[in-house]
Amino acid sequence: MKIALIGGTGFVGTPTLAELLSRGHEVTVLARTPSKVPAQPSVTVVQADVMDVAQVEKAIAGQDAVVSAFNPGWGEARIHDMFVQGTQAIFAGVKQAGVKRLLVVGGAGSLFVAPGVQLVDTPGFPVEYKQGALAAREALKLIQKESTLDWTFLSPPIGLAPGQRSGSYRVGADTLLPGVADAPAGISVQDLAVAIVDELENPQHIQKRFTVAN
Repeated sequence: MKIALIGGTGFVGTPTLAELLSRGHEVTVLARTPSKVPAQPSVTVVQADVMDVAQVEKAIAGQDAVVSAFNPGWGEARIHDMFVQGTQAIFAGVKQAGVKRLLVVGGAGSLFVAPGVQLVDTPGFPVEYKQGALAAREALKLIQKESTLDWTFLSPPIGLAPGQRSGSYRVGADTLLPGVADAPAGISVQDLAVAIVDELENPQHIQKRFTVAN
């Protein structure tokens, strides 16, 4: 497939790009600074600011699907507003480009830990991640209103870290998956990338949110 990747130089986007290429897909990476993307076969780099609807639309025209791993950066002081603004621009650009398939990588904060209680609303949620998590929850609410897109929203578990690619993972829906003993569930970012590309190749969650963990 021809896949447009937003956030392709980031924590999730980098292994996602590698996984897409390993399976023979052609990838167009949207980047504000194209020089950050190493030149490699089957990769086209397009300079684009995801805050600009017109630039997103132009960059992804003709693609089979879009993967958004957009995140302004955890150290960004305006992360909440920038996250929501960028999300809105990406969704609008995808629709205007006529691309139906959109997979968005969100956060664990919007997963439920008890009936009616999401992780981001629990007392122990880390302050330094709260604004980004609240924005990711807004992104989920926004995409759930989209009836014309074949969208999927993927929430990783609490523990997301570099590791090995095992190629296997557990699948859940809207509730945080349990870990071992008292430890929270986790997944390597490499296996998260496997789940992303698996969902693109064999869609199981059209207009749904799902989560994964090792």
